[in-house]
Amino acid sequence: MEDKKKELDDGLKLLAKSAVIVFISFSLAKIFGYLYRVIIARYFGPEVYGLFTLATVIVGFLVTLALLGFDGGVLRFISFYRGKNEVNKMRYLFKTSFWILLSFSLIISIISFFLSGYISESIFHNDDLTPFLKIYSLIIPFWVLSLFSISVMRAFEKIKEVSIIDSVIQSAIKVILLVILIFFGFKLNSVIFSFIIGILITFSLAYSYCKIMLPQLFFPYRLSKKSKKLIFSKFVKYSLPVLFLTILSGVLYWVDSFMIGLFKSASEVGLYNAAIPIVLLLNIAPEIFLRLFLPMVTKEYSLQNMDFIKKISKQIGKWVLILNLPVFLIMIVFPDIILNILFGPDYITAAPSLRILSIGALFYSIFVISDNLLSMAGKSKIIFYDVVAAGILNSILNFILIRQPVIFGLDNSLGINGAAIATTISFSFYSMLFWIQARHYTSISPLKKEMIRVFLAALTPLLVILFFKGFLQITNFVFAMLSGIFVLLYLILLFLFRAFDENDMFIIKTFKKKINSYNYFNR
Repeated sequence: MEDKKKELDDGLKLLAKSAVIVFISFSLAKIFGYLYRVIIARYFGPEVYGLFTLATVIVGFLVTLALLGFDGGVLRFISFYRGKNEVNKMRYLFKTSFWILLSFSLIISIISFFLSGYISESIFHNDDLTPFLKIYSLIIPFWVLSLFSISVMRAFEKIKEVSIIDSVIQSAIKVILLVILIFFGFKLNSVIFSFIIGILITFSLAYSYCKIMLPQLFFPYRLSKKSKKLIFSKFVKYSLPVLFLTILSGVLYWVDSFMIGLFKSASEVGLYNAAIPIVLLLNIAPEIFLRLFLPMVTKEYSLQNMDFIKKISKQIGKWVLILNLPVFLIMIVFPDIILNILFGPDYITAAPSLRILSIGALFYSIFVISDNLLSMAGKSKIIFYDVVAAGILNSILNFILIRQPVIFGLDNSLGINGAAIATTISFSFYSMLFWIQARHYTSISPLKKEMIRVFLAALTPLLVILFFKGFLQITNFVFAMLSGIFVLLYLILLFLFRAFDENDMFIIKTFKKKINSYNYFNR
C-alpha cells in the first residue's frame, strides 16, 4: 500500500510541476494569442479577420491531411516503447515517419497553391481570400513537421520545452511581427507574413531541439525486415484512424466557421470567431494537465498499472472542473462585456453565441480525459466512430441552422447563433460517447463525488453577482470587481464545503513550492 501511495504521490507531483509550467506558458501564450487576434480584429475589421480565420481553417485542414495521423501515432508508440526501453523501434518509427511526412506534405503544398484561386472564387466567392491561401499553402511542410516534432517531444515528456516553443515563442513572435509590419505599412500583408514566419520559427526550434537534445532518435537502428514490417503495420493501423479522427475532429471544430463563410459572409465569420477564442479559455485547464497525462498513463498502461491510472484520471477531472467552473459562469453572466473589452463594440452581437458555446466547452473540458483514456488503450477506431457520428451531427445541424430556410413565409435563420447551438449540441453528444466508452473499455470515469461540492461552492457567488448586476451599470471596472468577488467567494466556499481531499492538498502544496522556487526559466 505504501508503495502504491508513493507512486501516486510521485505522479501527482510530476503533474503538478508540469501544470505550473504549462499554466505559465499557456497564460503567456493566451495573452499573445488574444493580442494577435484582437489587433487583427480591431485594426482591420470583421471582414479581414474573417478572411484570416477562413484561410487558417482551410490550410489547417490540409495540414491535418498531410500529417497522416502520424503525430498521434508517434506520441503513443514512442511513449509505449520508452516504457519498454525498446530504443531501436523508436528510432525506426521516428526516421520513417519523418521522411514520409516531408514527401507527402510537399505534394499537398503544391496542389493547394495552384488550387487557391479556385477555392476562393468558386467556393467562397471572395477573391480577397486568394493571397491568404496561396502564401499559407507554402508553409504546409514546415507546419506539418513542426507538429510532428512537438509530438515527439511530448512522447519524451518534454512538457516545459513544448510549452515554451509551441505556445509562448510562436504566439509572441506573431504579435511582435504583426505590430512591426503594420508600423512599416505592410497593411494586409502584415497578417499573412506574421503568421507564416511564426510557423517557420516554431518548426526550426522544435526540430532543432529533437536533433540536439534527443540525439538517440537519429542514431542508426538495427531491426530485421520482418520486425520493421510488423512495427510499421501496427503504427499505420493506429495512425490512419487517428488521421480520419483528426480530419473529422477538424470538421467538428471548424465546420461552423466554414459554413458561416459558405452561406453568410466573411464579416460574420469574423464576428463568430470573436466568441471562439474566448470560449477556448475553457481548454486551458484540461490542457494544463493533459499534455503530460497521455504519455504518462500510456507508459503506466504498458505496465498494467490500472489503479494509478484510475486515481490520476479522477483527480484531473475534478481539477478541471474547479478551474473551469468560475470562468464558465463569468462568461454566461457577462458575455457582452468580455467581447467589448477584447474585441470592441463591433463584436458585441456575438454575445449570445459566446454564451451558448461556453456550455458545450465546459462539458467537453471535463470529459476530454475519457478521450485520452481511449487513446491510451489503443481504441483509435472507437474514437474514430465517435467523431464520425458527432461530425455528421454537427454538419447537419450547422447546415440547417445557419442557412436561411423559409417556413410559413418567415425567415427562420439563426445565423451565427445557429452555428453555436449546433456546435454545443455536437460537443455534448461527443463528450458523452467518450465517457460511456471509456467506462466500458477501461472501467475508468473522470467523475468524482466531490464535484457536487464544487457546484455548490459556485452557487452562492453566482447569486451574489447576479444580484449586483440587476441594479449596477456594468462598466469595465464593475465587471472586474464583481469577477474578483465571485472568485474570492468561490475559493473560500471550496474550503468550507471540503471540496479538497488529501490529494488536492498535496497538489496545492506542490504548486506553492514550485511557484515559490520560481526556477521555471532556469531549469
